[in-house]
Amino acid sequence: MAAAAHKPLAAITADDLAAAGAPEPAALHSAVRGALGAASGRGPAAVWGELSRGVLRPGVPFAVHRMLYYGCYAGSPSTTPPAWTPDPEEAALTNVGRVLEARGSEIIGEAYKDPVTSFRDFHKFSNENPEAYWKMVFEEMGITFSVAPSCILRDSDAYPGGEWLPGAVLNAAANCLTAKPGRTSSDVAIVWRDEGKDSEPLNFVTVEELRKKVCLVANALDALNLAKGSAIAIDMPMNVNAVVIYLAIVLAGYIVVSIADSFAAPAISTRLKISEAKAIFTQDCILRDDKELPLYSRVVEAKAPMAIVIPARGSTPIKGLRTDDLSWEDFLGRADRTTAGIYTAVEQPAYQFSNILFSSGTTGEPKAIPWTHLTPLKAAADGWCHMDIRKGDVVAWPTNLGWMMGPWLVYASLLNGASMALYNGSPNSSGFAKFVQDAKVTMLGVVPSIVRTWKNTDCTAGFDWSNIRCFSSTGEASSVDDYLWLMGRACYKPVIEYCGGTEIGGGFITGSLLQPQALSAFSTPAMGCNLFILDSNGNPLPHDSAGIGELALDPTLFGSSTTLLNADHHEVYFSGMPEWNAKVLRRHGDEFERTADGYYRAHGRADDTMNLGGIKVSSIEIERICNRVNDAILETAAIGVPPVGGGPEQLTIAVVFKDQSPQAEDLNQLKLMFNSALKKLNPLFKVSSVVVVPSLPRTASNKVMRRVLRKEFTQAKHSKI
Repeated sequence: MAAAAHKPLAAITADDLAAAGAPEPAALHSAVRGALGAASGRGPAAVWGELSRGVLRPGVPFAVHRMLYYGCYAGSPSTTPPAWTPDPEEAALTNVGRVLEARGSEIIGEAYKDPVTSFRDFHKFSNENPEAYWKMVFEEMGITFSVAPSCILRDSDAYPGGEWLPGAVLNAAANCLTAKPGRTSSDVAIVWRDEGKDSEPLNFVTVEELRKKVCLVANALDALNLAKGSAIAIDMPMNVNAVVIYLAIVLAGYIVVSIADSFAAPAISTRLKISEAKAIFTQDCILRDDKELPLYSRVVEAKAPMAIVIPARGSTPIKGLRTDDLSWEDFLGRADRTTAGIYTAVEQPAYQFSNILFSSGTTGEPKAIPWTHLTPLKAAADGWCHMDIRKGDVVAWPTNLGWMMGPWLVYASLLNGASMALYNGSPNSSGFAKFVQDAKVTMLGVVPSIVRTWKNTDCTAGFDWSNIRCFSSTGEASSVDDYLWLMGRACYKPVIEYCGGTEIGGGFITGSLLQPQALSAFSTPAMGCNLFILDSNGNPLPHDSAGIGELALDPTLFGSSTTLLNADHHEVYFSGMPEWNAKVLRRHGDEFERTADGYYRAHGRADDTMNLGGIKVSSIEIERICNRVNDAILETAAIGVPPVGGGPEQLTIAVVFKDQSPQAEDLNQLKLMFNSALKKLNPLFKVSSVVVVPSLPRTASNKVMRRVLRKEFTQAKHSKI
C-alpha cells in the first residue's frame, strides 16, 4: 500500500485512530487533544514530547505511533524534526551534566548557562583545550598510569596531529580490572545467558571473579613460552570466555588479533598471515538457532598456528585435535594453580600495540589496523560522554570481537564501571528480547538490520524494555520508521547514532543526551573531534553551513590510527587531502550532509554516490525515499548504471520484498511510484528500471555492497547487446 499524505495532528479524528488499530480510540483522541493544549505555543517538538512521554506506550500499534509522530510535524519545513528532547533535570544527572553543573563556569566561563544550553560550548572546549578536557575525562573514568604522561598532547612530526600522552606507560586491560569511582570488586562486570535457557536465571560474573579468570588465563599464556609482544588470535563468539581471553592477552603484554567468527577459512588464513599470529583461541563449534556451526574445522582449514580449543557445551571433551593444539582444560592446566589468581600486568608505552583489527576487505586484502593502549581510552571516552555509560549501567550490543564494536563494548563498559550484557545466541529472537528485559539493560546497541528484523517479526512484543535509557546505532544508515518503532519499544528513549571506524577507535560523529535527537541523524561531532565537509573542489565548507560532500577530519584526533601493518598509512588517509590551519586533513571516505537544522546525515561511502543528469546524489538519500513507497518493500538499493555505449548514469532500483515478488505489471506500477516519490527530492531524478533481488549483497560487517550490484547490472545490460 502506498504511503498516504500525513494529516496534521489537529485534524486526526478518533475514527482515524481506530482505523490505525488504536484499542481505545476515543480516549486516545482525548489525550491527543490534551497534549495539543498542554504544549500550546511551544511548537511541534513540545507536542510530540507530551505524546511520546505521557500518552504512547509499546502496546499501542505502531501505525498509531507513526500517525501521531508525522501528524505533529505535518507541514513543518524541517527535514530533521526531533524525535526526542532532553529533560533539563535528567540532563543534569548525566556524566557531562554533572561535570558542567560542578565546573561549567570554570570550563566555559561567564557564557555557561546549563548543560543543555551550553553543550556546544563544551564541545568547542574539548577541541580548543585538549589538555584540560582529556585530563578531566581520564579523572572521571579513573584511568591509572604506571608512568604518567608528561602532557596530554605535543607537536610531533612522527604523529599526524601530534603525539598524545607522551611518556605515558599503562595497560588498558589492567584498567578494566581495577576499582573505579564508586565501583567495588563485588559489583557485576558481566551478566549473561545462553540461547535456549531463556527461562533460567541470569548468570553473573563479578569484577573480582573476572579479575581472577583473566589472571588464570594470563598465567597459562605465559606457560606457552611465546615472546612478549606476540600476536595471538581470537576467533569465537563473544561470550564470557572470549572477553576473559581478550583481556588476558592484553594484560600479559601480547597483542590480540581479532577475527570474526563468521569468516570462512580463506579469510581467517589471510588475517593470521598478515598479523603473524603465533596462536589462536577458538571453539569447536558455534551454537546458534538450535544448530551447530563448525568453527575449529575452519581454523584447521586455514592452516592456523597452535589452537586452544574451547568446547561450546561446557566441559564436553573435544576429539580430533591436531598434534600441537590444546584443549581449553589442558591449556588452563599449564598455569601454576598456587598463583593462578594473581598476575602483575605488563605495563607498556601508550603507543604499543594491544589489538590488530581489520577493515571489511570486500575487495583485495583487508587493511590491518593496530589499536594501541590509547585506543581503548577513546572508545571508553565516547561511551562516557555520548552514551552516558556509568556505574550501575548494563550495556548490551550484539557484536563480535572480530569487529571494532566487540573491543569497544569491553572497554566502554568496564572502563566506565558498568556491566556488560552478553547473550550467547541470535539477537534476532524473542530470547534476546527477554534477555534485555531480564538483565535490565540500560544502553542497547544495535545495527539497523537487526532493528528491521525485530520490527518485521514483532519478536520484542510483550517484553519490558523500560530500563533502557538510550539506544545507540552504528554500522549502516538507519531507517526513520524503523527507529521510530525502536524508540517506542522503550517508551521513547533516544537513539544515539554513532559513526566512526576501526581506524578511529570509536566515533567521529554521534549524538548526545544533552541535545535533541532526530531520527537517522547525528547531532554533534564526537568530543575532541573537529570535522569538515568538503565541497566539489575539495575545500572545506564554512563551519555551521548546510551542505553535502565528502567528510574529512582534523588529524588531531585522540586514539586514531597512526600506522597500518600492510599499507601506507599516509597514502590511505592523508595523500591528496586539503590543508586547514596548516594541518593536512584526514580522509575518511564517507559522504555527509549538514542540514539547515544543524543535524548531520550519512549518505554512505563517497563512492556510493552517483551523477544523475549532472546532479550528484547519494544512494542512501534515494533509498530512504524508495523504502517507504510501498509497505511490501523490505529494503532497496539505488544504483547508477552506465548505459551501453556510454552516457549519463541511469538509476536502477534493486528491491527486496518482504514476501514473494509481484508480477511484472506490479513492477511497472512500483517504478511509477518511485518516480513520483523522487520528485520531492529532485524532479529531474527518474528511475530507469526496477530489479527484484532476493537479498542485498553485504560485507561481513553488514555494509551494502552497491558496487557488486552495479557490476552485475552493467554486465547484464551489455550481455543483451
